[in-house]
Amino acid sequence: MARSALLNIMVQAATKAGRSLTRDFGEVENLQVSVKGPGDYVSAADKKAEEIIYESLIKSRPDWGFLMEESGEVKGTDPLHRWIVDPLDGTTNFLHSLPIFAVSIALEREGKLVAGVIYNPITEELFTAEKGNGAFMNDRRMRVAARRKLADAALCTAIPHIGTKTLGRYLEEAKASSAHAAAVRGLGSAALSLAWVAAGRLDGYWEHQLQPWDMAAGIVLVREAGGFLSDISGGERMMESGGIIAGNEIMRDTIRKTIIERS
Repeated sequence: MARSALLNIMVQAATKAGRSLTRDFGEVENLQVSVKGPGDYVSAADKKAEEIIYESLIKSRPDWGFLMEESGEVKGTDPLHRWIVDPLDGTTNFLHSLPIFAVSIALEREGKLVAGVIYNPITEELFTAEKGNGAFMNDRRMRVAARRKLADAALCTAIPHIGTKTLGRYLEEAKASSAHAAAVRGLGSAALSLAWVAAGRLDGYWEHQLQPWDMAAGIVLVREAGGFLSDISGGERMMESGGIIAGNEIMRDTIRKTIIERS
């Protein structure tokens, strides 16, 4: 697969940050960790990876802006382009030595998502997509799964911790999904959940209360893999509302009607 120069810049930033995370993954017990909120952690590894990504991207495109999980928004002199960065999606997994986490970088042009990279440095799986050019995992083209029935489907959602506002809703949705689907999983990483939908490993995914950096790159991947997405109400305001449903067209609609609307 021949990548564009822009996608190469994103891949280089993601893999460089991934190497830093891999080193820190072997020294988790020595990392400085802060609590941002209930069940919400940030480590020195997150901050270091974000600095690596920022420095790499700003060097290549000095005028473009940023929206980053740890540092917030950094305005650029070019109002048309913005990088959306999650340096470590799946921090809780990372801190418990679970190898399910990723670097996530997306590019927004004139308010539209046009490119995405998600990289799990432990498995060395690199997911890439650029608008109009398809989605790939380690240079192999990806397609969403074609299953049409929940009874055959492996679904994924978030499992909230105690005290989360959506806990009651999750319990109802878990009951509905378990009654209809072949399997329901929780990865602990929104970015990888979307990447795995794009790769056909998961048939569908939904989650509430996400941030733009959690889902931006994954949205591009799913779309370019032939998938469909919506917000929880069936519209297209995923980035604004924080809710998302993903799968093939039938699976997306079935999750909303059978699991979410009936919960």
